[in-house]
Amino acid sequence: MNITNKSILHIGECMIELSPLENGEFKSGFAGDTFNTAWYARRALSGDWTVGYFTAVGDDHWSSEMLKFFARSGIDQKHIIKIKGAAPGLYIVRLDHGERSFSYWRSTSAARHLIDDPAALRGALRGQGAVFFSGITLAILAPALRHRFLAEMAGARQNGSIIAFDPNLRPHLWEDAQVMRDVIQKAGDLADIVLPSFEDEETHFGDRSPGETMARYGAAKVVVVKNGGNEMIARDATGQSIAFTPQKIDNPIDTTAAGDAFNAGFLTTYLTTGDLAKSIDQGAALSGNVITQLGALVA
Repeated sequence: MNITNKSILHIGECMIELSPLENGEFKSGFAGDTFNTAWYARRALSGDWTVGYFTAVGDDHWSSEMLKFFARSGIDQKHIIKIKGAAPGLYIVRLDHGERSFSYWRSTSAARHLIDDPAALRGALRGQGAVFFSGITLAILAPALRHRFLAEMAGARQNGSIIAFDPNLRPHLWEDAQVMRDVIQKAGDLADIVLPSFEDEETHFGDRSPGETMARYGAAKVVVVKNGGNEMIARDATGQSIAFTPQKIDNPIDTTAAGDAFNAGFLTTYLTTGDLAKSIDQGAALSGNVITQLGALVA
């Protein structure tokens, strides 16, 4: 899979994160599924790569602090939309023996308007070597705008960008389960790389095995079915299929962003080497490191 330009644009929602400390208090930060992947990708790629983020933010204090954090993190933000009177969403993380749950305040998030001006998105996509988005990116959009978003992704692919997609199924963000399944499948069908999680696909699509998930996303050139700590399977553009069992992590501290970190490790390695096995190994190693520490973004 040939990349035409050393740039990868991530699209979605970055939120204010309140994460627990060991003393029961909380610390504030910024995170979100596609942003987490961008943050780890920036650290995995050499300096001659551009790692960008496309979203919409407000003009409040927290939006300003978020953009400062992007800058400190080396994330290119020149295409980000600023909306007067808007603000980011917020979520709180709760941990129970390493497993996380979330409470969200995002109904008025500025990021919900990232496709209101399709010309702005089209400009951000122009010339990108790769583009990454998720099911959450789609879920937060107004229903009437999802088709427009996918049309822009299809256009970017026709113009030479490699399109990568994580279904990241979150039914509470969608109006109903069937709409979610229909839109997610359409997104998977237009992507070059699809990175589903079997647990989600089994629950919401009824897949009986990772192999069924991989087959359902058969229109993609590369499919990697994540499977928690269990054996995962993958197929690349040559038709090569492999199985991989990640190293077991005993007593994980916080599984927040485990899948996002895997996406970053896999994508950055695959885009630079084209080696499927090595890319899965790097994704699993990064994910395994992340779950041994607290928070979505860790050293």
